Amino acid sequence: MRKRNHTVTIRMNKAEYELLQSKVKESGRTQQEVVIKAVADLKIASTEEVEELKRLNQMFADILSQLRGATTNINQIARKLHIDGEVPNDSTLYFLNKNILKYRKESEKIWLLIRRLISGQIHMEQ
Repeated sequence: MRKRNHTVTIRMNKAEYELLQSKVKESGRTQQEVVIKAVADLKIASTEEVEELKRLNQMFADILSQLRGATTNINQIARKLHIDGEVPNDSTLYFLNKNILKYRKESEKIWLLIRRLISGQIHMEQ
């Protein structure tokens, strides 16, 4: 058995304390064992990981904004086609297709980064 020489005192509000006590009761372990196990299993995101997630979040927000604009354009074209019976010209269709492909490529890059992050290929502090 290891010798534990350090004491840690923490403050909790009533709800936090009740949650801790319910976890202790549920686990059948001592309060000390529950806290040590929780700390040992705790994964803390590194600064780099947090920054990468912020960057990914901003990229998604940008792409979402661009996609909203593209879908608005598509809806306007569909409305015009329905009302006027007018088919959009080739340059308009080419422009929309080019943008949709661009957004798809950017989305695929983001999903690749997320998959790498989840699989642990991007460093994660434990």
